[in-house]
Amino acid sequence: MTVLNPSGWRPEMGERVAAALDAPETVTGNRALHLEEPLLFEVGRMDHCGVDFDQVPGSPLAALALRAAPVDLPGLSEPEAVRHYTRLSRQNYAIDLGLFPLGSCTMKHNPRLDEKVARMPGFADVHPLQPVGTVQGALKVIDQLADWLVKLTGMAAVAMTPKAGAHGELCGLLAIRAALDARGDKRDVILVPESAHGTNPATAAFAGFKVESIPASEDGRVDTAALIAKLGTHVAGVMITNPNTCGLFERDLKTIADAVHGVGGYVYCDGANFNAIVGRVRPGDLGVDAMHINLHKTFSTPHGGGGPGAGPVVLSEALAPFAPLPFVVAGGNGMLRLVEEAEGAADAPQAFGRMCAFHGQMGMFSRALAYILSHGADGLAQASGDAVLNANYVLRRLEHVLHAPFGAAGPCMHEALFSDDNFAEGFATLDLAKGLIDEGYHPMTVYFPLVVHGAMLVEPTETESKAGLDQFITAMESLGARAKAGDPALKTAPHFAPRRRVDETRAARKPRLVWSAQGA
Repeated sequence: MTVLNPSGWRPEMGERVAAALDAPETVTGNRALHLEEPLLFEVGRMDHCGVDFDQVPGSPLAALALRAAPVDLPGLSEPEAVRHYTRLSRQNYAIDLGLFPLGSCTMKHNPRLDEKVARMPGFADVHPLQPVGTVQGALKVIDQLADWLVKLTGMAAVAMTPKAGAHGELCGLLAIRAALDARGDKRDVILVPESAHGTNPATAAFAGFKVESIPASEDGRVDTAALIAKLGTHVAGVMITNPNTCGLFERDLKTIADAVHGVGGYVYCDGANFNAIVGRVRPGDLGVDAMHINLHKTFSTPHGGGGPGAGPVVLSEALAPFAPLPFVVAGGNGMLRLVEEAEGAADAPQAFGRMCAFHGQMGMFSRALAYILSHGADGLAQASGDAVLNANYVLRRLEHVLHAPFGAAGPCMHEALFSDDNFAEGFATLDLAKGLIDEGYHPMTVYFPLVVHGAMLVEPTETESKAGLDQFITAMESLGARAKAGDPALKTAPHFAPRRRVDETRAARKPRLVWSAQGA
């Protein structure tokens, strides 16, 4: 499918639509199914309760439970509350509605099988303080998932407890610091390429390291010569994203790793983009010492659907002894047990400590393992291959209308990168992104990576069909042509969303987050 159904509705910016947009609002503010939803404080009254209660006889206990002051919340009936939140939910865009092209975020379809598994008794209601004998099934899930992650990455060990990508980065750097301390080596510099994820330098600084930036080459990859020139006995390691945020595979990673190891440093790989290579490339074979894996990206549950994410960190043989607590080991009588205390524990004499209070996020573990087992090794390889194929299809279909800064650098990986370099004067990435809302899509990642001016990063993932991609491409072609032609209607888009374009700078710097009757 290369064009939309001819009978389908398309946004038009003719005189009729413009006049309608400028027409006075109706009494309610509603437009068809775009319902104007007031705040809860405007729905209910502060002096009213939405539920009728019989008068409760007084008692000493009841007196102790009475509030000293009003709760300052409006009283709503059940229909009012349900309708309020249902109407708000209809103003959200979700992966269940269509393509979610956020680059670097891997917003793939969330298989319902994984959700069903995560809601099974024993997973959904497990408590971290239960006796180990009562949570053997949950520990088996953690242990089996850990085994898969080690095998898929070619590493020696994995720390399961980090809760997300940046948390995993910190875990990897703390393991590197522990390894350096164990050998009495006081290195203090981490090298971070410009094409790495933005959290990398922040994490390195938070871990107490100095950060030195490495420039990108003309083809969007790490300038290997510049990186090697900065190596020395002061360098603790390098943080490198592969595939990088330009959507490109770092072909020189093995050369870089060998050079870093040659001066006694370690290699941290940001695994946020693992979805592009899972089942096809093992980072351990490339010389990586530590890498976090975003379970909520690569292995189901995009972006916290059901709770926090999970960022397990796989470790090389050199760093495995310093993995944090707790971790699962085989016990007696076929039972599994948790190693939770470093002092006196023969299993973990060099563990650097803990990353969080308990054992990780069970919802993410069960979903990820269900995803892996349902795909199998061959299915995982096909998923990553399809993700790369889809991204290259988008890149080649759109490079005639949108500037692709690294389009000549070879095939991209899981995401396609464009810029606003060929737009008409005064038009920018933000205008196209707002126009995409009128086309019925959530905008792609914009202004990232920073190495590209006006960046637009599109990641279709493997779950999109060709028909779905063609429809998205048609919308992008139209918007790109309008931006190049200087269509003034783009400067005021979106026109068909519940809200018009806001002043984003003012909203970020001077937000109004508290409702008050006086300020309403």
